[in-house]
Amino acid sequence: MESVDEVLLEAEEKMDKCVEHLQHEFSGLRTGKASPSLVDGIGVEYYGAVTRLRDIAGISTPEPRLIVINPFDPSSMGAIEKAIMAANIGVTPVSDGRVIRIPIPELSEERRKELIKVGKRMAEEARVAIRNVRRDANEQIKGLLKNSNITEDDSHGAQEEIQKLTDKTIGKVDEMMAAKEKEVLEV
Repeated sequence: MESVDEVLLEAEEKMDKCVEHLQHEFSGLRTGKASPSLVDGIGVEYYGAVTRLRDIAGISTPEPRLIVINPFDPSSMGAIEKAIMAANIGVTPVSDGRVIRIPIPELSEERRKELIKVGKRMAEEARVAIRNVRRDANEQIKGLLKNSNITEDDSHGAQEEIQKLTDKTIGKVDEMMAAKEKEVLEV
C-alpha cells in the first residue's frame, strides 16, 4: 500500500534522475573547450573486451584546446586511437608512441548552431520524461483516491505538489539548457 508521501518521493527521485541523465548527456556535447568527458566513456576493444577509455588510460586537459590520453598499457595505443576515430566525435587523435593528443578544433558558427539544436532536443527529451513521471504519479494518486485510501482534498493537494515538483524540475532543465547554449556560443 503506497501513501501520498511515497508517491511524491518516488516522483521526485525519478525527476532528479532525468536531470542527472541530461547533465551526463550535456557533458558529452562538445563545445570549443577540451573536456575529459568528451572521450572518457568511449568503448575500447582491449584484450577481447570492450572497456571504457577512462579505465585503461589517464585523461587530462593540459591546455584549453587539447586532450591528452596516457594509456596505462602502451600496447593499447592502436586500439584507443581506433576507438576514438570510430566514436565519430569530430576529432582526430595524434599519437607519438607514448601519449595520444587530441587537438580540439575551433567550432564553426554552423557547428555551434547544430550543437545547440542537439542540446535543445536532449532538453526536450528530458522535459518529456519529467512529464511522464508526473503523469505516472498522478495516476498513482488517482488510484489511491479510487481505492478510498485518501480523500478528495488529499488527492488535489498531492496533484498540486506533483505539479510544483514538475515545474521546478523543468525549470532546472531550462537553466541547464541556457547555460549549455551560452557555453557553446562562447568563442
